[in-house]
Amino acid sequence: MKLIVSAGGSLGHINPALAIIKKFQEKEKDLEVLYIGTHNRMEKDLIPKENIPYQSIEIYGFTKNMKQNLKNVKCILEAEKKCVRIMKEFRPDVVIGVGGYVTYPVMKAAHKQHIKTFIHEQNSIPGKTNRVIAKYADLIGVTFLHSKSYFKTKGRIIYTGHPSGVEALLKPKLSKKDFGLNENKKLVIVMAGSLGSGSLNQKMKEFLKRVESENFEVLYITGNAHFHEFMNESFPKNVIIKPYIENLAGMLKNADVVISRAGAASLFELIALEIPSIIIPSPNVAYNHQYYNALEVCEKKAFIMMEESNFDSKILFDQVKELLNDKLKRYEYIKEIKKLSVLDSSEIIYKEIKGMIS
Repeated sequence: MKLIVSAGGSLGHINPALAIIKKFQEKEKDLEVLYIGTHNRMEKDLIPKENIPYQSIEIYGFTKNMKQNLKNVKCILEAEKKCVRIMKEFRPDVVIGVGGYVTYPVMKAAHKQHIKTFIHEQNSIPGKTNRVIAKYADLIGVTFLHSKSYFKTKGRIIYTGHPSGVEALLKPKLSKKDFGLNENKKLVIVMAGSLGSGSLNQKMKEFLKRVESENFEVLYITGNAHFHEFMNESFPKNVIIKPYIENLAGMLKNADVVISRAGAASLFELIALEIPSIIIPSPNVAYNHQYYNALEVCEKKAFIMMEESNFDSKILFDQVKELLNDKLKRYEYIKEIKKLSVLDSSEIIYKEIKGMIS
């Protein structure tokens, strides 16, 4: 079996793509995979490290700069031609798009050659590219049921959950001691997202200073781009600041409470690991999709949501303490989290695609 996968721009697209590839590798012993990504974003480094053959195309996101946009139109046309050449040579059985603007010329090229196509949407509000390429898809997988209404397509739409959920369970648990943390103290982990958040970092500094006299510890993960903002700051001894943790799911297994952005991958990792959490959606994303991601799970009383515009460090502090210390409250949240768990997402995707191409 031959598979082309395309996804790019952020871990929110790349990680579920890798989870899908892993499932196909597990099921198809003669599998050949080719990954098509951008020439200048993180997938160009991450995918070859996974020993997956990689082909790059030059493409950029559209901006308000008309001159750059005209250049990008030319890049898209060239990228589509390159994808056609790649597919004629590789001859895939199916082409899978898992989000990011890089997938547009890939999926369009596959459609032109009558190759079966599948796209996966991670967020409650579908991204711009997935909305456009939906017309080229034979099958669409969605993480949130709410997403279905946004797609205008003749292809089938199936509910899959998020492929990264079960991957979190499979990661080895990390040692707290290796990060300067006390094995005997409760741990709160704060995740600002894979790319970090300058706005959230500034608001969270007050919260971090509130925990000084508490008998729990806080691990704050800033994102590489924003770590410098904390280097010259003074925080309590029970606060540890890290720019990035490679095996984040392995560290999350130590967490008693998590404060997180509302990226779909993060939410479904927290669901899989059954961690009571406070969700602060990023307001700086397309279609405000993180708010709707959070809304879908918080309306079911699985997590607590605090909007960044209403951020209050004292309220956040009180919510954290309640989740740490109120056993009944923790039990109620975990009970609702369990109801949202979809641990066979990659299996669902594999079976549906296999049936589609058989």
